[in-house]
Amino acid sequence: MDRDAAEDARQLTLFDERAPADAAPRRTLVLAGRRVEAGFERRARRTIALRVDADGLTIFAPQRAPWRDVAAFAQSKARWIVGRLDAWAAFGRRTAPLELRTGERLPWRGGALVLDVRRGAPAITLAESRLDIRAPEPHHRDAVRGTLLPWIRGQAFELLAPRVAHFAARLGLPSPAVAVSNARTQWGVCTASGRIRLAWRLVHLAPDLADYVVAHEVAHLRELNHSKRFWELVGTLYPEWRAAREQLKRLGAMLPAL
Repeated sequence: MDRDAAEDARQLTLFDERAPADAAPRRTLVLAGRRVEAGFERRARRTIALRVDADGLTIFAPQRAPWRDVAAFAQSKARWIVGRLDAWAAFGRRTAPLELRTGERLPWRGGALVLDVRRGAPAITLAESRLDIRAPEPHHRDAVRGTLLPWIRGQAFELLAPRVAHFAARLGLPSPAVAVSNARTQWGVCTASGRIRLAWRLVHLAPDLADYVVAHEVAHLRELNHSKRFWELVGTLYPEWRAAREQLKRLGAMLPAL
């Protein structure tokens, strides 16, 4: 959910640059008091870029950029890097993926839905605490997921977009463009252009906790940083933001993967 990533995206590529098949040379940095091993690669580019994913930190630099400048740039992003490394570590400790079979419980808005998976034309029916899923191949997880995930994404948009409009109105702002993302390590992002992307996984959380994420991103429409003024603004929208932030850290590592 860190705005830092979105801010940096205006001047450098953070996530969409893929490493070559052979591993990049490794460098060691001390970031926020922690030793961090980083892949390091020089490319025909004009700016320094960072990527944090399941393989850790990778740094991409222009061909002639001195290492001291590269290291200084990484130091300036130390908090963001460490936060992303911790998020990926937490994701790796999550419970096993759901098999998407009858009787399993899908976390839903702070509670759970019991799955009933049967053969049939693709369809989803929500009935109180039960989710009926019809799929042509009900014993094949990918087939069931292919039916379930578009429905979840649609539900996420219907539930979250009005909350974005609600918090934006409280700041006297029009509702921004909203999109639902597949992000695994970020609950939400507010882009430099004022577009808000929210992870569909927010539907797993209780509505009041999901509201914290929405309020956080809406506050970035006014403050493009994590300054004291930003957190004061978050506090006006969601007074219990500190407790919600800690709760998200715990729950994020416990939710099953789809």
